Amino acid sequence: MNIALPSGQRATIRRQSLGLGLLALLLFIVGNWHQAIIGFDSRFVLFAQEMLRHGPSFFPTTYGQPYADYLATSTLLTWLLSLPLGQVTSLTAWLPTAVASALIVVLVYRLTAPYSPRWGLLSIAMLLLSSTFVSETRAVSLDQMLAAVALAVFYLGYAHDHFAAAKRLHWVFFLLLLGFAIRGPIGLVIPTGVLCSYYLINRQWRQLFSFGLLALALLAACVGLLLLLAKLSGGEDFMHDVIRMQFLGRMDGSEGSGGVLYYFTSSLGNYALAYPLALLVLLAVLMDGRRAPAPALKLVLYCAAAAVLVMLGLSVPQAKKARYILPMLPMAAIIAAYPFAVTQGRQFAWLRALMLGIWTLLPTLLAIGLMVARRRYPEPLADLELIFVVLGTLQVLALLALLRSRLRTYGPALAAVLALWTTYIMVVEPLERQVYDTRTFSLAVKAHVQQQPAPLVLHALGKDAKAIKFMVNFDCDKVPLFTQLPAELKPVQAPAWLVMSQADFQALDDPRLRSITPTLTAAFDKNPYVLLHLAKATTP
Repeated sequence: MNIALPSGQRATIRRQSLGLGLLALLLFIVGNWHQAIIGFDSRFVLFAQEMLRHGPSFFPTTYGQPYADYLATSTLLTWLLSLPLGQVTSLTAWLPTAVASALIVVLVYRLTAPYSPRWGLLSIAMLLLSSTFVSETRAVSLDQMLAAVALAVFYLGYAHDHFAAAKRLHWVFFLLLLGFAIRGPIGLVIPTGVLCSYYLINRQWRQLFSFGLLALALLAACVGLLLLLAKLSGGEDFMHDVIRMQFLGRMDGSEGSGGVLYYFTSSLGNYALAYPLALLVLLAVLMDGRRAPAPALKLVLYCAAAAVLVMLGLSVPQAKKARYILPMLPMAAIIAAYPFAVTQGRQFAWLRALMLGIWTLLPTLLAIGLMVARRRYPEPLADLELIFVVLGTLQVLALLALLRSRLRTYGPALAAVLALWTTYIMVVEPLERQVYDTRTFSLAVKAHVQQQPAPLVLHALGKDAKAIKFMVNFDCDKVPLFTQLPAELKPVQAPAWLVMSQADFQALDDPRLRSITPTLTAAFDKNPYVLLHLAKATTP
């Protein structure tokens, strides 16, 4: 069923969606300029640093060698943004993800606003109040980029049938190629599955089979091209690494694992508030039992099918991580806000009251959470007066909005969004960067190595693990020597600098190394690490 929107209304929705996307983008990047790089971001920033020094390539590199787990697409975006600055910053690293998140906001509104602008705005609110969306937006997240691609594919298919939009099949296949370029084979499979679920529920069998077969042929061609590029970049051995890391490793669980129901149970926390509320809404829809669903309810069912397909499809591989199912989150947010698009049904009234209560009380709940967290981290969270003032002000505004009929819904929702994002930006991010700091120790080590040049040995850091977090702060082509076992340290000749955890240092039984007084002892990624200087004078 097509919705015959007047051209003026279509233009209004288009302008409103772009305005909301721009406001969301500003929220996503506020306070982000040159933050310390921690955690998983370190890998992608290191990729971009090496590309900035050596130029673009098909695959990102670490220590000058191609890295098999990703194509260089996201790294190329960061590289382009970093070229004018001459360095990679947290802003240039996060900006592609922030733009993808803003695009999701635009598309969510365009999907729902033709039925109800209130539904569109509150769908965005549910999206912005979901925990994984917040953390992944202010990071380097290939899965968030893939979520934008998958939603765009779904939107193009849906808008053609329901909003009388032109059929843009060429854009669909371009998006499939983009998804593959960003995330590899899974980046093409997920958007394909999302659109196929729509065709399946809508019983469009011809479109289902024709699109599915074309997407399968495209996948085969992309995989062939991927392996060819891998062989050209690093030879047969590297091609086998690509097969292992991008295909076999995810299927056999060597890249992380979880139970069959992992996504369905863990998402209650990882994707709150949208996911658990979406489940309640679907339960209310079943209780309502309408035989001929209205167009808005049909959109809910299409979104439910797409979300379930993403979660089921990604439950098949053994490798499971919460961020992998980000493409289902926009669907869950649309479903969760559906009670505000309907006026009938007691169960939907109860759900509206529940959500309104959560939004209204969220500033106070966050303040209570911060007080509890301060007991665990008394020093980093010693100064919380400003955030308490902000949360208190938002709480008062949320309560006042309840007294005004026009603001009764939007006011608490906006206050909740601002409370959550302000708390995350002002408290959670600084706390994470202090607790998991790697920059302070790494830069101190770099200063010592530059003052007294000598080979650098990283002991038991893991070439693809903590060593990445260390080297991202060096930002140079110096390739350290990696050792894993204590016996591998014996051939190391003086002079040399050695980095290891304090626990590993205390466990050494080599008298040559045990007699050294650490030049530096400091926290690195939440654990104490030491820097040892193996000087010639200490050589037996």
